Amino acid sequence: MATHDGKGGVIEQHAPAAAAQSSPSSTDAKPVHGAPQIVGVNDHAEAVVTTVDELEASKKGRFAYFKTRDFYIVLLLGQILALCITSTNTFSSLLVAEGTSIPAFQTFFNYVLLNIIYTSFTWYRYGFKRWCRLVLKDGWKYIILAFLDVQGNYFTVLAYRYTTILSAQLINFFAIVTVVIISFLFLHVRYHFTQVAGILICIGGVGILIASDHITGASNPMNPISKGDQVKGDLFALLGAFCYGLSNVAEEFLVSKRPLYEVVGQLAFWGMIWNGAQAGIFDKKSFRTATWNGNVGGYLVGYTLILAMFYSLAPLMFRLASAAFFNVSLLTGNFWGVCIGVKVFHLHIHWMYPIAFVCIIGGLLVYFVGKKVLGEATKPWLGKNQEGGVSGVGTARRKVVRGDTVV
Repeated sequence: MATHDGKGGVIEQHAPAAAAQSSPSSTDAKPVHGAPQIVGVNDHAEAVVTTVDELEASKKGRFAYFKTRDFYIVLLLGQILALCITSTNTFSSLLVAEGTSIPAFQTFFNYVLLNIIYTSFTWYRYGFKRWCRLVLKDGWKYIILAFLDVQGNYFTVLAYRYTTILSAQLINFFAIVTVVIISFLFLHVRYHFTQVAGILICIGGVGILIASDHITGASNPMNPISKGDQVKGDLFALLGAFCYGLSNVAEEFLVSKRPLYEVVGQLAFWGMIWNGAQAGIFDKKSFRTATWNGNVGGYLVGYTLILAMFYSLAPLMFRLASAAFFNVSLLTGNFWGVCIGVKVFHLHIHWMYPIAFVCIIGGLLVYFVGKKVLGEATKPWLGKNQEGGVSGVGTARRKVVRGDTVV
């Protein structure tokens, strides 16, 4: 049931008796959480209980999803995330250019910052004792998620030490393949032919970008000083993309069932431990030989803040859309990378780049053709009316509970 906090905020809270008897990870027919979750603002409207079928019947046609506010939010959010990941890649390249390549250590501060924000808020919501029970019962899930995420970050950053941006762009497609296959096999996601077509169109757009890089000789615009064993770098990039794909699917599954602050907080908590241990083992030599100056400090601060924003927004994309659309949206990062490179690395935009960008955006539009008003917010593993999911920001479950928030 939705109740008001007296300030316009709507608090999702299940039956008190059930909440008192449920553990933090309960996934019964109507999952409950001992602590309320603030999910949005509603101008004193009463809660409306409806069904997924009723919501999706409110708008008809192959372009029904295009008529909703969520579609434009998802599209914009995807580009913000693409800009974030492009900016972190730029800072990584600038660090390498300064003589500082510390792939594990440079991400450590991101987990620390996220841990301070989200774990502290989880303690406030749950209380320390309940948080400890959460760790004991469900901690293993987040340990695996954090491990995959840390390795994805580590091997992707490490790959830039050895390989070219061109190779990394090609290999990053493997993350999309991983997400689609894992979602199909384990989460029972079934892709419409327009979704497959949209993904292929986006990949075609990136192909145009890569072709223009080959024509202009700008095969490594973001990191012009990168050198070393090409094969080793490509293998690192492949392993990083595979870990990213697995972690994206796992995070989509978890944020559909649990509060966002809990998932991100646990990811940060265990990620900080994994990343700290890995940095202590593998980055000792790099840390001692690295260059430390004002520029390096500024690059690390910029990298940390932008990556923290990326980690905060990505779960919303997983709820509103999917891990597959998340990865496809990031393909425009190659275009934004060159735009940033014009100012940072004094690059020139080839005439094929705008064409490629339009092609990728077109693929993103095709991806949602035929989708109903809830788009990909309905998750097949949560039940027909999403009764197995959490009622939080961006979830279809919230729209079922509050039928006035479809568009």
